[in-house]
Amino acid sequence: MLQQVLLGGRTVVLVAVIATGVSYAVGVPLALTAAMARRRWLDEVLMRPLDVVLAVPSLLVLILVAGIAPHGYGTVVVVVAVVTVPDIARVARAAALEVASRPALEAMRLQGETRWRLAVGYVVPAMAPTLVADLGVRITAALYLVASASFLGVGVAPDAADWAVMVDRNQSGLFLVPAAVVVPAVLIIAWSIGVNLVFDRAVRR
Repeated sequence: MLQQVLLGGRTVVLVAVIATGVSYAVGVPLALTAAMARRRWLDEVLMRPLDVVLAVPSLLVLILVAGIAPHGYGTVVVVVAVVTVPDIARVARAAALEVASRPALEAMRLQGETRWRLAVGYVVPAMAPTLVADLGVRITAALYLVASASFLGVGVAPDAADWAVMVDRNQSGLFLVPAAVVVPAVLIIAWSIGVNLVFDRAVRR
């Protein structure tokens, strides 16, 4: 059981971190493009489709995927990224809009600085604390979705060493061997709380 518990955290944590990384790799550039666009229609074109995705419950997306998509870690990463990108893009866009409206940025534009240099050299560093604070929440949300996918049988095989699968698979033996259910459940909760505390402390410093 100890071996299964130690191996079970590897897939949950790794898939959640990879999915969060993909979400930020897609969401932040979209937010920067929308926030720094001089044409209003470009902002609308980029953000309105994300609002539509945001209106669909993430668990509903997982249920639909469970019925039509091939099972595997790749499917889970794609689904988590799709349902997480709109939230990340909205947070990043709000932070970027505040930075883009500063007089210093307008002065840099008048000096002939390119949008690329303004975005990478000034806007991104200024919005970094907001993104770091948001990162802890997104990793926790990704962990929740990955665990839900495991319960639905989307991400891993029913006999895989996975914390979420262990909780689901061992429910019938809860009163016989409680540790087989309680330990992985507690580890999921502890990891979620720990990630949020770490990123919260990093922002305060």
